[in-house]
Amino acid sequence: MVFLPPPHLASASRPTYAEAYANILVAHRRSPLTSASSVIILVAPDVDALCAAKILADLLKQDDVMHRIIPVSGLADLERMKDELVTYEELHTLILLNMGAILDLSSENWFGEFSMKLTVHIIDSNRPQNLANMFAGGENGERFIVWDDGEAENMGEERKAWEALMYDPDPDSDEDSESDDEDDVRSNEGDDADDDNGFSERGPSGKRRSLGDGDRSQEKRRKLDDEPTRLSREQRDTYHELIAKYYGSGSWYGQSASATMYILATVLERVDCDLLWLAILGLTFQYTTARISRDTYDKYHSIYYDEVFRLNPLPPDVAANTSDAITATSPDDLSVRVVEELRFMLFRHWTLYDSMYHSSYVAGKLGIWKERGRKRLTGLLAKMGFSIPQTQQPYAHMDLDLKHQLRAKLDSIAPEYGLVELTYPSFARCFGYRASPLGAADAVEAVSALLDVAGGVRMEVEVEGARHGGEWFGGGRLWEGGRNGEEKRIEVDGRQKDGDDDVDADVDGEERKERTWWVKNFWAAYDALSDIVPLRDALSLAMSLHRAIIRQGTSIIDKQDIRTMRSHRVVVLSQGPDLALFAHPGVLARLGLWLVDTLRDRLPGTKIGGLQGRGKKSLPFVVACLNEKTQTYVVVGIMGALDFGDVRRNEFGLAFIEAKQRCNARSRHNTFDASVLEIEQEDLKLFLETLCEVGEGY
Repeated sequence: MVFLPPPHLASASRPTYAEAYANILVAHRRSPLTSASSVIILVAPDVDALCAAKILADLLKQDDVMHRIIPVSGLADLERMKDELVTYEELHTLILLNMGAILDLSSENWFGEFSMKLTVHIIDSNRPQNLANMFAGGENGERFIVWDDGEAENMGEERKAWEALMYDPDPDSDEDSESDDEDDVRSNEGDDADDDNGFSERGPSGKRRSLGDGDRSQEKRRKLDDEPTRLSREQRDTYHELIAKYYGSGSWYGQSASATMYILATVLERVDCDLLWLAILGLTFQYTTARISRDTYDKYHSIYYDEVFRLNPLPPDVAANTSDAITATSPDDLSVRVVEELRFMLFRHWTLYDSMYHSSYVAGKLGIWKERGRKRLTGLLAKMGFSIPQTQQPYAHMDLDLKHQLRAKLDSIAPEYGLVELTYPSFARCFGYRASPLGAADAVEAVSALLDVAGGVRMEVEVEGARHGGEWFGGGRLWEGGRNGEEKRIEVDGRQKDGDDDVDADVDGEERKERTWWVKNFWAAYDALSDIVPLRDALSLAMSLHRAIIRQGTSIIDKQDIRTMRSHRVVVLSQGPDLALFAHPGVLARLGLWLVDTLRDRLPGTKIGGLQGRGKKSLPFVVACLNEKTQTYVVVGIMGALDFGDVRRNEFGLAFIEAKQRCNARSRHNTFDASVLEIEQEDLKLFLETLCEVGEGY
């Protein structure tokens, strides 16, 4: 068995996280060629993976284990990294964070031909997972270890079907190959990365054999020798349907990778406030990006709630203070607090009006893209007794009595405007004398902004006190990307730095430049997780990002750029001042989430077919943005939910693959998310038309 159950499901015969970690230490200390390339951690570009990498790096550092952390942007990047890793003779442990679960890693196309001393650990919150990684045996299969969250315990039927088809002694070669192809549905997402990271003229066939060779073939022969009962055609069809249903039901998310690492730290008895804070950020990231439902969030929140009080015993008077005005108890106070977080964007660091204006929840309820909605927002604040000067200055400078009254006023007046779910349980952390307390959602926004736009795109951030023509007529600052997170002043005449004018016309040079920026963004975000100074500075970058999202979103709604199809809604961005910004998949996905949340209660939905045919749902969104440099469109698919706080499985991954196969669109997947696609500009129209045909079931 090659999946590790969580500690509460472990037994003497079933090892868990601690045993796997101990094996990493043993392999490292016994290796004669110990170096930083002996243990390599490949990290996906999201906040959860960053937090997990930070926790794991801290544990390895305590055990004096040299290691390397390498950021990997997508499938094509992972394939290039695989070719490089083959040359590392001293490599004995490879850890994949938030990547690889859907791939058959033991096949020849990935790591099946690596040295038998290599052990691959898969710690991935993406679902579904490849059944071959989880249930394949033999010496080769045992080298691939999936750190499971307990979900595999409920997959008895899928395991039975996979093993039956894998070891079924069917003499009909056509049917046998058909079973392999049917079982390979899940590898379609991995097949779309071209070998040279270029565009393919035709869509991939999706028929790559992803079942590993080597010891698995020996096991199959052993099964044949035992002469088991041959499956009937009806049984084979039933098993095919079961596996196809598992892989074809869309993508979803399980336990966060940072939570898995925190459980490991708990078992090793090494938890502290720093590791707890990282685990909280990973959970908050999943919730704020609509990857998990409110019920799932509450389940993990209750666990971290107990951990906060276990690691942060507070005086009774401080513990009883549940107001939003959190203060540190001492200059060295680094404790984590339990708070009721308002659904206002960065409200502790922005003005109260701006934080409410840039909240997708408030936008959807009040309709802030219209003048009438903005007047309703101003009327709400006036009815609460908050004057315009108070709501237009930073929250930290507001009158203290207004801060204490904010929660009570909202509870009594906001329901009149339909704002009934303004809070959710969360956490905040104090940083002593170095910075004001920071909420978990605010920290996630800052780190996400660093990942997406810290470099590679010009971002203007607001200077505090420069609004309304102050300080040289409201001059802003140009965010300067890089690990130092510096900012530079924009001159009034709009002059740019000399380095910005040096643009390489060569396509390969552009790709290298983009990769350089992306790697710098990764390390800037990674450093900010443990340094409050760049994290605090990144809050202004997050504000500028949300201004751009609101600006673009309101423009889309005002100009009625949303096209309604039979199964989804489509938005295509082909012009505008922020086009370069929304060419980043992460920023484009945020815009799509804002549109879904904002229009959930305002646009008619469609009935869900099948067994779920009750009520209404908001339609899924397909958002496309033109990348003027490469003359391609970045396409993101986002599934709408029935109600606020609910999450649906994203079925756009398989829909995108099927649509581009039908129309032979030239495309590529640059990320680990199958619902994000880059497609040639000329092929977009045909692709969207074909997507309507395959998406009627959504």
